[in-house]
This record gives sequence, C-alpha cells and structure tokens, in this order.
Amino acid sequence: MSHRIGIDLGGTKIEIAALAPDGSLILRRRTATPVGYDAAIGLLADLVHRTEAELGTTATVGVGIPGTISPATGLVKNANSNALNGHAFEDDLSRLLDREVRVANDANCFALSEAADGAAAGCGVVFGVIIGTGCGGGIVVDGKVLQGRHRIAGEWGHTPLPWASPAEQASLQRCWCGLHGCLETVLAGPGLAADCDGPGARDASGLPARAAAGDAKAQAALDRHADRLARGLAVVIDMIDPDAIVLGGGLSNMAHLYVQVPELLKRYVFSDIVTTPILPNKHGDSSGVRGAAWLWPAR
Repeated sequence: MSHRIGIDLGGTKIEIAALAPDGSLILRRRTATPVGYDAAIGLLADLVHRTEAELGTTATVGVGIPGTISPATGLVKNANSNALNGHAFEDDLSRLLDREVRVANDANCFALSEAADGAAAGCGVVFGVIIGTGCGGGIVVDGKVLQGRHRIAGEWGHTPLPWASPAEQASLQRCWCGLHGCLETVLAGPGLAADCDGPGARDASGLPARAAAGDAKAQAALDRHADRLARGLAVVIDMIDPDAIVLGGGLSNMAHLYVQVPELLKRYVFSDIVTTPILPNKHGDSSGVRGAAWLWPAR
C-alpha cells in the first residue's frame, strides 16, 4: 500500500493531509482558497507536489469538493462554491498531476472517514451528516461510498422538511437550489440563527449558551431544530436503516442533540423500536480531508 494524500477543497480554505500506508496521519496543512477556478486548481497541484517532495514519495490523491461530478458531462454540479460548477475538475487536476485523481462530495468523504476508523468504525452502513453553514449527507456501505446512478446519493440537505406543520409550511424559505423548504434552510446554522433571531441572523454558535443562561427564545429555537433534525433523520432510517449516524459540522458540537434526537426519533421512525446510535464524530474538522485520502483504495 502507498501513501495517500487527501484534499478538502472549501470555499474559503484548502486543507491537505497525508496518510501513511497504515492510515496514520503524518502531515496536515491549511491555506486560503484563492479566487477563481484556475488559481485554485493550480494551487492544488502545487500543494500535492510540495507534499510529495516532503514525503519523499509519490502518493495517491483524493479530493473532497462541495458538489459532485456529473456522470453525464464530467463537469462539477451542485457545488455551493460556484467557481467549481461547470468545470472538468477531476480531468483538469488529473492532467496537471499526470495521474488518476479520485473526487467525491465532501459529505461523502466525511462519512467515509468516520466509517473507516472514526466514530462508526466496524459498522456496515453509515450515514454521515454535515450540519454547519450548509447541510448534507453521505452514505457508506461496507467501507465504500455509495454514490448512486447520478452521484447524488446522500444529498439529504436538499430533501424537504418532513411532516411540516401549517405554521412551518408558511415560513419555509427558498433554498439556493431554487426549491422551498429544503432541510438545509432549517437545519444549517444560518437557518437556526434566523429561526431564533430573525432573517438577518447567521450565526447560531451562541444559542446553547444563551439557552443555558435562561434565554427562552434560544431554548425554543434549539428545541424546534432538534425536532426537525429528528424528522429528517427518521426518513433516512426508514429508507436505509443505517447501523450508525455520525454528525459533523459546527452544529454537531451542540451536546443536547445527542440526548434529544434519539428520543425524538421514536415519534417518527416506522418501527416498534429505534436504537440507531446518533454519534459525535471522532476526527473533527479533519474528517473531510482524511476521507478524501481514504478514497484510495476504498472505491
């Protein structure tokens, strides 16, 4: 087995990491994402070459992106980092590096990392959830990412809020994808913040502390959010019945979710018992880049 390089390409940062043949992390660095597609892809190639020079060997390369590669066109689609959309990213980077590069959605990479040697190690079917500035998911089955016919398997953030009340229906917002009421609009940080403090609010990180200090409005928003998360995950359980669900992203640090959501699931899952573990991630914000590296040889 060879060394593996993983890259997590985000809208504001690029992270690169190298794994030894045994899977241990031996190098990890971050840098700002440059403006423009050509600058970004050129920097990725440079980072790989510099990393390999430091390792003293050539490595496999996997990349997690906030979108996916269309099987019809070979171009990036569905990326919230719009500079990637419409570009032959996988082919372009492969040409610059003169080798095959494996590319997957960043939520898929997160799920793969946590299934490989993270919180869900040893589980056959894993659903990885990202709830941060956006909202998404990834599915891993027997150690391999399930991409699906259109490479959109796990695009949970762009499914509608289940069992929405009339009041919720009236308040659902348009998602950046063009539809109303996607889970991303209510579960991601900006949606939670806006639900508590109004349309201009974007940062939900302080809500747990506010609730603990007796802020009833913050507590009510967190309770609504936990119930909506449980409804969204109940549909996942009904569809694929995973062995474990692992939460990632900034909102996964809210400790109350691991207490409230398992109990709330019992209201919604179509089963007499619901024992699906809802787990905090093990590898934190390095899960994405580690999962990108694990695209070799997992796929």
